[in-house]
Amino acid sequence: MDPSVAQKLGLSLGLGLLVGLQREWTAPHVAGIRTFGILTIYGTFVALIAEDTGGWIIGAGLLTVATMLTVGSILKAKTASGEPGLTTQAAALTMYLVGVAIGLGWMLMAVVVAGAMAVLLQWKRPLHAFIERLGERDVRAIVQLVLIALVLLPVVPDRSFGPYAVINPFQIWFMVVLIVGISLGGYIAYKFLGARTGTLLGGVLGGLISSTATTVSYARRTRGTPETASMATVVIMIASTIVFGRVVFEIYIVAPHILTRILPPLFAMAGLMATVSAFLYFRVEGESEHLPIEEDPSELKAAVVFGLLYAAVLFAVAAVREHFGNTGLYIVAGLSGLTDMDAITLSTAQLIGEEQLDIDVGWRMILVGALSNLFFKAGAVALLGHRQLLWRVGSAFGVAFLGGILILLFWPAID
Repeated sequence: MDPSVAQKLGLSLGLGLLVGLQREWTAPHVAGIRTFGILTIYGTFVALIAEDTGGWIIGAGLLTVATMLTVGSILKAKTASGEPGLTTQAAALTMYLVGVAIGLGWMLMAVVVAGAMAVLLQWKRPLHAFIERLGERDVRAIVQLVLIALVLLPVVPDRSFGPYAVINPFQIWFMVVLIVGISLGGYIAYKFLGARTGTLLGGVLGGLISSTATTVSYARRTRGTPETASMATVVIMIASTIVFGRVVFEIYIVAPHILTRILPPLFAMAGLMATVSAFLYFRVEGESEHLPIEEDPSELKAAVVFGLLYAAVLFAVAAVREHFGNTGLYIVAGLSGLTDMDAITLSTAQLIGEEQLDIDVGWRMILVGALSNLFFKAGAVALLGHRQLLWRVGSAFGVAFLGGILILLFWPAID
């Protein structure tokens, strides 16, 4: 026997037994460990024969397997009580096709599919528990992300418009998808962990969803419960630190080739804020509160608003750079960063990646936006929070703001 044929049959048997083991172990089904092993080998054998007989035999084999499974399901339904499911039948058909893929030489794809199949089958309870805990609002948020990512994005024109050739609708909407995806991931994590999360994870989730929304929510809360000011300060500071993680990720997605050059000064700022956060965290360790954020980050209106903001920042940066030089750029960055760091980060990274903006000016713009964002959140605390929170957050932000100014003034230029 050809060694390659033996290898294919062996791999088919192994993958079939893996999935069959899971089916056999969970409960009696139409197909068990031996059946899955046989079906996968059968698929490989049919694919090998198809090299000489033609591809029709693969379809005939699939029809045969489907017929056998249907008959088996009917017989099982007559003797078993309860609502019949189709999981095992679907898995069996898939494993037949996995065997066919192995026979055709698509080994890696077959291993990935079979592995994913085993994981999905084993995760029945966690997946069902996840679905049961989702509300209508959560499902709507997921569907809206699918809408903007898989329905709207492919039909948006991918070409530049405008006098500065920086307004590309596809790129702008891609940034919308990116930000909504990041925020929705944090939002879903909050839904399942927020009610019982501690201070540290609460700050992380707050930074992933929105550090500004986290600040506003906790500031309002301390109005009636000033004793939570110390814990609220930690959450706000951690959320503001996580913003730099988002910044790095966004730069990596938009312009990965500049990340290593732009990272050091941003990492220095993030390190300073992380140090302050750690100091505050260990002072209030043991306190725990849930994250008081309920905004839906995938709301279509909010996505459109962000897209317009991103386009406006992109255009403003290009126009100001053309007519007013770097000083004007820092003003744009400061105004843009007041309420949102994503727009100035993404627009700056895109312009640097396209060599329309100097990298040394770019990282300074991002940092100016970050300092502006701290200033805005401090103002929100002053207006909405208790004076104890203002004193604590003001002190922490003051240290971070001073450090940021020193970085801007003394960090060597990046070529």
